[in-house]
Amino acid sequence: MMRGVLGVYVFFLLLLFANAEYVKYKDPKQPVAVRVKDLLSRMTLEEKIGQMVQIDRTVATAQTMKDYSIGSVLSGGGSTPLPQASAADWVNMINDFQKASLSSRLGIPMIYGIDAVHGHNNVYNATIFPHNAGLGATRDPDLVKRIGAATALEVRATGIPYVFAPCIAVCRDPRWGRCYESYSEDHKIVQEMTEIILGLQGDLPSNYRKGFPYVGGKDKVAACAKHFVGDGGTTNGINENNTVIDMHGLLSIHMPAYSDSIIKGVSTIMVSYSSWNGEKMHANRELVTGFLKGTLKFKGFVISDWEGIDRITSPPHSNYSYSVQAGIEAGIDMVMLPFNHTEFIDDLTYLVKNNVISMDRIDDAVGRILLVKFSMGLFENPLADLSLVNELGSQAHRDLAREAVRKSLVLLKNGKNESHPLLPLPKKAPKILVAGSHADNLGYQCGGWTINWQGFSGNNLTRGTTVLGAVRSAVDPSTEVVYRENPDSDFVKSNNFDYAIVAVGEAPYAETGGDSLNLTMLDPGPSVISNACGAVKCVVVVISGRPIVMEPYVSSIDALVAAWLPGTEGQGVTDMLFGDYGFGGKLPRTWFKTVDQLPMNVGDAHYDPLFPFDFGLKTESVPSIVARSTSASVDARPFLLLVAVSLIFSWYFTG
Repeated sequence: MMRGVLGVYVFFLLLLFANAEYVKYKDPKQPVAVRVKDLLSRMTLEEKIGQMVQIDRTVATAQTMKDYSIGSVLSGGGSTPLPQASAADWVNMINDFQKASLSSRLGIPMIYGIDAVHGHNNVYNATIFPHNAGLGATRDPDLVKRIGAATALEVRATGIPYVFAPCIAVCRDPRWGRCYESYSEDHKIVQEMTEIILGLQGDLPSNYRKGFPYVGGKDKVAACAKHFVGDGGTTNGINENNTVIDMHGLLSIHMPAYSDSIIKGVSTIMVSYSSWNGEKMHANRELVTGFLKGTLKFKGFVISDWEGIDRITSPPHSNYSYSVQAGIEAGIDMVMLPFNHTEFIDDLTYLVKNNVISMDRIDDAVGRILLVKFSMGLFENPLADLSLVNELGSQAHRDLAREAVRKSLVLLKNGKNESHPLLPLPKKAPKILVAGSHADNLGYQCGGWTINWQGFSGNNLTRGTTVLGAVRSAVDPSTEVVYRENPDSDFVKSNNFDYAIVAVGEAPYAETGGDSLNLTMLDPGPSVISNACGAVKCVVVVISGRPIVMEPYVSSIDALVAAWLPGTEGQGVTDMLFGDYGFGGKLPRTWFKTVDQLPMNVGDAHYDPLFPFDFGLKTESVPSIVARSTSASVDARPFLLLVAVSLIFSWYFTG
């Protein structure tokens, strides 16, 4: 009896397997192109359009993900699961969204994206590396590649497989509020720094097809080169404005880093809010479809910026159906909405059903999105685990960030004259002063795009070491460190300080919030310099995203250091001030005398800088000076012995 029941059960099981359809797109042994084609053939228009949608986590629900086949979710600046969320909190939130996506009819995984522009900058306790302006000063592409790899690990630690980085803008005017996101005014340096893509995504296998996206495993992330194209060249540096330049200028200054990024397998490219000669980039079919996809043979997907298609019209969103049509026809594949997905879906569905936008254009967009998802292994490994949580803010990554700070610092002045340098400072001194708005403020040290979109002030929102904290740990235990944010001159004069370390600069900002026509330091910076440097030998450390007005103060300063926005590892600054390492950083952009000179870039006819592009004083470290003097004295011994013997002989024979 039992044998008969078992036989019937086996029969029905075999029947079930016989009727089960073999699904090519679910087979990892199939070529990616075959999987894409197979999946596309099974999708409805609604499912295809859903894949083109990216929404913010604040409006994402399990039901929305499943019902609309949403292709992507993102965290905008400061959009986190909860305050001071742990890596596990992030993983659990993202997996909940992913499980909903996998429960849809075809089970297409969503891709979660986040801005990780100087480390995993939205996340509490992450390592915050120097912003790109500082990395450009290092002239060290290998360092930047290692930073990419470390960032990828920290991002993956939180369950995220996609980052909106790197920014490969060529900032031609420091009045631009995003200038610190640019490596340099020189496109060659920006091109070199696209090595970060290989750090984020992994080294390309040999003979990999040019233009195809590549992500090399579960400890790597899909990268996004941004913002295509010309965002750093807008008139007067006004964010999201108009870049007036001919095609030759566009191709020679702003385009080369995109070509390099595509050769290195970048997975996605984000379109710029800005315009080129009056035409919005989000609606520029000639450059997005014609040049990027056609001439440069980019095979990954093109994504809009945040509400980017809304801003095709002025005022934004004033003719949304037109904006949807213009953006999709220009060649945008995924649209960062990020809130109102139903309006976009309804409008795009209407445009396709009424033959305004062709089905071929939709298939191109969705095919590219699926290509990236298949290439990065998202179908095989859609869910994150907790295996990498200890990578977040790890000591190895903090050590790397400290190295990056050291290499990014540019020494602009050292001593009132060359024969009397101030740096390196002695660690053993009876009493020293640390002053300035930026000496004990981790938020100021990190700049914008840190924890919150516009950054923060104070020391409580993430973990790191301020300049003051670094000084205290670096000096001799017998040295008294006195901190005053804004000391008056009487206080400085009456305290018999050996020297002062003054940290001043800009308050944090991001994007349009950083546009500035005057580029002055934060008050009371000028009076702190005057009060401290007027009474005692001083080194001024400028913490800023770009060159700021310094010409009026340079003569009163003994030593001047450009520290850019160094991030969480303030000990990298003191490593240099106290001579544990020698200075080697070079200016990645021209330091102007007055803002009236702007824009002013190396090679311009009116070039008359305070400090020119590529400038940077070099120093030796204290250990290497000691080693050299020691070896020199050792080498001198035979000669000294010979002199001594000669003297003895002369005294003997003449005496």
